[in-house]
Amino acid sequence: MTESQHQQSNYGVLLNKPNDLQVVEIPVPTPKAGEAQVKVMATGICGSDVHLWKHGSIGIFSMTEPLLLGHESAGVVTAVGPGVTELNVGDRVAIEAGIPCSRCDQCMQGRYHLCPDVVFKSTPPHDGLLAQYICHPTRWLHKIPDSISYQEGALLEPLSVAISAIERVGVSFGRSLLITGCGPIGLMVLAVARAIGVSPIIVTDVQPGRLAYAERMGADYTYQVNPRLADVDIARDIRALVHQEGGVDYSLECTGIESSFRAAIMATKDAGTCCLVGVGKNDQTLPVNNFAMREVDIKGLFRYHHTYPRAIALMASGKLDVKHLITHQYAFMDAVKAFETAADYSTGAIKVQIINE
Repeated sequence: MTESQHQQSNYGVLLNKPNDLQVVEIPVPTPKAGEAQVKVMATGICGSDVHLWKHGSIGIFSMTEPLLLGHESAGVVTAVGPGVTELNVGDRVAIEAGIPCSRCDQCMQGRYHLCPDVVFKSTPPHDGLLAQYICHPTRWLHKIPDSISYQEGALLEPLSVAISAIERVGVSFGRSLLITGCGPIGLMVLAVARAIGVSPIIVTDVQPGRLAYAERMGADYTYQVNPRLADVDIARDIRALVHQEGGVDYSLECTGIESSFRAAIMATKDAGTCCLVGVGKNDQTLPVNNFAMREVDIKGLFRYHHTYPRAIALMASGKLDVKHLITHQYAFMDAVKAFETAADYSTGAIKVQIINE
């Protein structure tokens, strides 16, 4: 007999409309063929979750009906559907939130994150993972060893974004990297970059507390952005920090803010690479001639693919410690308080997680 057969109730964190977030009772799901039921033990709150809560949209995706939030989760298998042999009740798993079709050209070429029919949990119109019990295809459930806690397992999703960002620009050992923004993703990128020997690493932010945190994590240089300063002057200051001709080899813009993206482009050396990681306004003004006439490659990043096995191995190796990024934890029924903390810069929160005991 599985735990689900004893379980009579299930609760989820439902966004009814912008600024209307509630913990509500929902049905206990039954796994179908190829699925497992998972008791979600830990879920991190992403900036996109907060943006959806406040505005009802993120990037090009807008909610049209109520949906469950959350896509950074780990848990334990509590039941399996018909035909499932690769997972058993009691297996500890990280949940990869995207479910591609596995048939289209993008999927067949290995870029399943770009599948036009991907179901990505918590991206409208698809319900997320912030429930006590969910069902998910076993193909997108990754076993985690006992050495990785559920809380760390929930960090594998933002860690996957960081790994994908590093690979997207191709930065490697001994090359310089600019990271704009010391939010959870920017700090995750910093941790991965440090782990693979990238140097020097320059990070920017408007908040001195975040920059001090980045210094403790091993950033070589930090730069506090003055919002009143022109982006060209910010880029000049960053170039001066590096002590190498022409600027940084690579830059990863992790805020989505237009002025930060502009400064990152101009701080990147000729023939370097700048990648937009953060999600900001759909339309932005960029210094086109600046990057075109210097042959700076501009790239975009959308989620990740084939990262979970490597992220798990990296975390399990002990060479990457990111659990300190979890600054706040809340019980599941206090989920609304967790969101309020994540949205309030004065709390000093980096990664807020909701825990289901």
